[in-house]
Amino acid sequence: MDGARRGRSAAVRADGPGRHLAARPAWRCRACAAPWPCQPAKLSLRREYAHDRPALAIYLCLLMHDAIADALRVGTGPVEPAAYFTRFLAWTRHDRPPPTR
Repeated sequence: MDGARRGRSAAVRADGPGRHLAARPAWRCRACAAPWPCQPAKLSLRREYAHDRPALAIYLCLLMHDAIADALRVGTGPVEPAAYFTRFLAWTRHDRPPPTR
């Protein structure tokens, strides 16, 4: 298993009861059954990546790719790229406007 795959495993493995982690291949939360990332998972990820939002976006982009691949492999229905973007990435954008010069 390469380093990128090892790094992604934290969001999808079961690290204990009550943790809001993804259950593959459905990409539903193991704790609350909401589509992952659920709200508690988003809050946890925001805290974990508070000082490196670009890394959070890259990490979630990799997970989004895995989720799309799982959906295509399992055949859960049509894959809507915009819906996956909204679910996995849109919420990671900075809340404040970029600095002015």
